[in-house]
Amino acid sequence: MQMKFAELLIYFEGRKYAYECAVEAGYSKDTARSQASQLQNPKLYPHVVKYIGELKEERNKKYGVNYGGHLTELARIRDEALKARSYSAATVAEKARGQVGGLYIEQKIVRTGKIEDLSEEELDTRIANIMDDNSRIVEVPGKKTGKDPKEIKPKLPLA
Repeated sequence: MQMKFAELLIYFEGRKYAYECAVEAGYSKDTARSQASQLQNPKLYPHVVKYIGELKEERNKKYGVNYGGHLTELARIRDEALKARSYSAATVAEKARGQVGGLYIEQKIVRTGKIEDLSEEELDTRIANIMDDNSRIVEVPGKKTGKDPKEIKPKLPLA
């Protein structure tokens, strides 16, 4: 059952959850989640984890998935797209090559908190930054017009 679990886990990687593979391998539905987790723990099941690693390595060799091969294949796709004058596809392939090479870093910033938690000084700074960032579409009071901040009018009609 352990071998079958490992094989199913690699075969269905990304398409099935580990607990689904455990059920298909013959483990009870009641304990499948915990069993799947335990089977992937090298301290509890080192032989299963090793077998999973061997299966992944075998798959990678079979399909030629490695850093150099990946970059070469993306370059070939880009070149073919350029020959076919498909510039959009060529751009996507080149960007993917850059991502593989580590030239692009996707960064996400998650901010939490409420506006009510900011001090008056922090609010004024935030409003000033927003006004500066959007000065093309909003008249910024005090800069050119000397108007009161409450009299801000959009430059573009709002529809």
